[in-house]
Amino acid sequence: QVQLVESGGDLVQPGGSLRLSCVLSGFTADQWSISWFRQVPGREREGVSCRYKNGDVYYADSVKGRFTMSSDRAENTVYLQLDQLESGDTARYFCGVEMLTPIPGRCLLRDDRYDLWGPGTQVTVSS
Repeated sequence: QVQLVESGGDLVQPGGSLRLSCVLSGFTADQWSISWFRQVPGREREGVSCRYKNGDVYYADSVKGRFTMSSDRAENTVYLQLDQLESGDTARYFCGVEMLTPIPGRCLLRDDRYDLWGPGTQVTVSS
């Protein structure tokens, strides 16, 4: 069964760090593009980063230099390291997989590209 499950969200102070995990089941990160998006209630889902199946990673300008996406083949898990957190990073974070119509060569930070999502994990940045 193909699924993704996120974890690692928490309440953290501004300037702090968190590491989010997305455990993959039924497939690997070498098969399809994986993305991280975030969403605040009442707003559209916002792309954070994505990893193409060859390992190339792309970031939204708002998180470039602060967030790092990585993967662990042995754990079949994709990570998102969040550093220098700001109140504007408060959101529910989701990972998604692009299975049905992948674009060759790269991944895109458009949520309509991703076919399956995990339930998400909440990140709250507050003092």
